[in-house]
Amino acid sequence: MIELRDVSKTVMSGTEPLTILHPLRLSVSRGQFLAILGPSGSGKSTLLGLIAGLDAPTSGQVVIDGVDITRLGEDALARLRGEKIGFVFQFFHLIPSLTAYENVAVPMEIAGAPDPRTRAERLLEEVGLTGRAHHYPSQLSGGEQQRVAIARALANDPPIVLADEPTGNLDSTNGRHIMELLRDIHRTRHTTVVLVTHDAELAALADLRLVLRDGRVVEGAGAAP
Repeated sequence: MIELRDVSKTVMSGTEPLTILHPLRLSVSRGQFLAILGPSGSGKSTLLGLIAGLDAPTSGQVVIDGVDITRLGEDALARLRGEKIGFVFQFFHLIPSLTAYENVAVPMEIAGAPDPRTRAERLLEEVGLTGRAHHYPSQLSGGEQQRVAIARALANDPPIVLADEPTGNLDSTNGRHIMELLRDIHRTRHTTVVLVTHDAELAALADLRLVLRDGRVVEGAGAAP
């Protein structure tokens, strides 16, 4: 489902090249749950952005469901993301002027999905927010906003969900609930989940672990022998 072949990322820092991610190989099979760990600045979010096609690697290939996305133009990349990938971010990124229901329904309406109203209501029920559908983000707790964000990520039934520190802006109790919700989605939908976190306890709930330090894999698939 996800394969990285000798992928690296280097940027210019002033006049000097700075390698954010050293060449790595990674393979995540359909339906697996991968946790990517490491301290701040280790390259976790860069790696997730490369998997999502939000950034281009300096070298190597990123293959998503058999498609080498490094060869795609922006329009084709956008279509692939819309069909294959759901995103969950640390700071929710909900549209403040839309209700919880509208935040979930809009991606489906844009994609031309049939019966977005029924599907949005069902997704909000799935994340435990049936009674909060018509509340605005400002009327919801952080944990509730993240549940809306997860429902939105599932709007087009993507086979892959990428989560970048989804519990990082929550207290430990709400963080645990969000992690359990992601696990439930993984189990019941057989969704491939890639989670970026700095919390080893949360990462222990995943099937696989990849640990980064200074842009290098130090544990898990792709680690140096």
